[in-house]
Amino acid sequence: MNQKKQNVSMSVIRRLPRYYRFLNELGKKGVTRVSSKELSEKRGFTASQIRQDFNCFGGFGQQGNGYNVSQLCGEIEKILGIQKRHPCILVGAGNLGKAIARHMPFEQLGFTLIGVFDTAPNVIGGKISGHEILDYAGIQAFYQENSPLMAILCIPQVYVEAVSDELYRLGIRSFWNFSHYDITMKHPDAIVENVHMNDSLMTLSYKLAQAEQNKPTEA
Repeated sequence: MNQKKQNVSMSVIRRLPRYYRFLNELGKKGVTRVSSKELSEKRGFTASQIRQDFNCFGGFGQQGNGYNVSQLCGEIEKILGIQKRHPCILVGAGNLGKAIARHMPFEQLGFTLIGVFDTAPNVIGGKISGHEILDYAGIQAFYQENSPLMAILCIPQVYVEAVSDELYRLGIRSFWNFSHYDITMKHPDAIVENVHMNDSLMTLSYKLAQAEQNKPTEA
């Protein structure tokens, strides 16, 4: 079994899901082996970079014979921990929260959604993807009974500090945060993945602006 090396950079870790998605697509098409060169042509990384990334975990290929697609998928699953099914809750059942609850394949990505919460009386008691929307006022009792490890925060930024403080006090140390509030400022040991859709859209705007600038002018 390949052992993960210590202190692997987050840039390497963030590339693994991209490899994983592509390898899954290959597997569904019946492809059994793939070379680093073929991966590089499809993923936009150099073959050398891909080999270096996998070597951070011991390497999974055979020189001249490429990678076994199924085996490599399995190894990446182990590295990312997506076979563990970490229990999580979602706080905020507005439009964004509903979309995430309905469309995210949690079970395939290392998590199990076990509870959805909101504070709005007209929302509490409804259902999303089989989950009853619970009153956030009962979060302490729910935590004591179910011990979720991660919270998805789909609430306005003004509420994130108070909610994250309470969840942290209860024992939750991991957050998928869709606001611009920095949870780690008060809780530096928390594990936080921030999702900034505004940043992503502005990055796309930059790319479009660059493409416009580089477009050849007509004679």
